[in-house]
Amino acid sequence: MVFKSSLSILLVATLAVLSNLAPQAEAHSWADCIDWKSESSTNKWTKGKCNGYARRYPVKPKFASLDSASPNRHYQQDHDNVNSQPACSDGRVGEESGADETRPPKIPDAYYKTSGKNSGWGKMTVTTAGDTLCVRWPAKNHAGDRDGGRVLINWMKDDMKKNHAQSVLNKHQLTTLDYSACDKARNSDVRPCGGCFKVPANSTPGMYLLQWRWRLNDNEWYTSCADVQVTK
Repeated sequence: MVFKSSLSILLVATLAVLSNLAPQAEAHSWADCIDWKSESSTNKWTKGKCNGYARRYPVKPKFASLDSASPNRHYQQDHDNVNSQPACSDGRVGEESGADETRPPKIPDAYYKTSGKNSGWGKMTVTTAGDTLCVRWPAKNHAGDRDGGRVLINWMKDDMKKNHAQSVLNKHQLTTLDYSACDKARNSDVRPCGGCFKVPANSTPGMYLLQWRWRLNDNEWYTSCADVQVTK
């Protein structure tokens, strides 16, 4: 009995060591929520509710699982033509084309409705000038490592164009967020992260384009696009 018990302990210890030595899978991130309302100060990005999403964002799949969806949610811009690439995925171009996040003729058509094909999509963010918006994303094994970097938040008044070149959005950078600001979690792939910012006080009522943009490596950029309605 002592021998079997010792052997079991040895096997468990060996498996634990091998598990720690196993390389973590590389993965790429996206904006999971545009208007996150936290319910906890200690698990800020784990416990709460999402009140606004990116364009055509499916809300039923589990958190951090949309890298394996078809189409997936990580739009990676072409490395050699970053500034001329679409700011929002059109579902066709880029190193990874991602899901379609172009502006529809009627913006609400990219968000939740009670019936039809977009009944499974998230709702649009509605806010006011001077309010605080908190954006959430999955760490995907990059929180705290040298690639973590920062998230850029670009913000511009809607001009009814279907899409813009990235060079246009570069002129509208509002703030940066710490990519590695995450809750503690044993699984670094699905660890929730996020950051908050103030809606500019001079934002007049109307629609705005918010772009979440994160650099993983040199010229390796990932973006997510959302419409935000600013009310009085």
